[in-house]
Amino acid sequence: MEQQLLDRSENKCELCQSAAPIKLYEVLPQTGRTEDNCIMICDKCLGQIEKTEVLDVKHLNCLRTSIWSAVPGVQVVTWRLLKRLKEESWAIDSLDAMYMDEETLAWAQAGADEEGTGADEVHKDCNGQLLEAGNSVVLTKTLDVKGSSLSAKLGTVVKNIRLVEDNTDQIEGKIEGQTIVILTKYVRKQN
Repeated sequence: MEQQLLDRSENKCELCQSAAPIKLYEVLPQTGRTEDNCIMICDKCLGQIEKTEVLDVKHLNCLRTSIWSAVPGVQVVTWRLLKRLKEESWAIDSLDAMYMDEETLAWAQAGADEEGTGADEVHKDCNGQLLEAGNSVVLTKTLDVKGSSLSAKLGTVVKNIRLVEDNTDQIEGKIEGQTIVILTKYVRKQN
């Protein structure tokens, strides 16, 4: 079956059309492995699907083309990724333009329910860079610390940050020996 899928995809990723090395991906849930519910994808698209990488909006512009695929598995994965990009106007337009039969749509929705949304929640700086515990950041705005006379100046470097677990818009860091909560929209990751 893998050879049939390679022939169908012309040895390219069925989402982004990249000629990078591709592998077989089984679109879940499924009752049996068929050509319709398996697709060939590159590592970049796999990371987007499995939420092991932060959503790459530029890369996922390829979905504007993959919405026209006749392969049900490609349609399902495209629909799910577009749903996760609901803040992008082009993604909503693409979803509106997409046609799927009722059975394929039900399959897409069933898998989307299982995936949930938790893995998409990551901390990002003002430029969309992924923030991780231990990173150093630079303040992009002078901040007055509530309940204190401390004023954190623009350009201040905050080292060894901690991520606030239940809020992706906040990090914690020490400025002048005082631990404060900082909004991620006011920091830039330091390289």
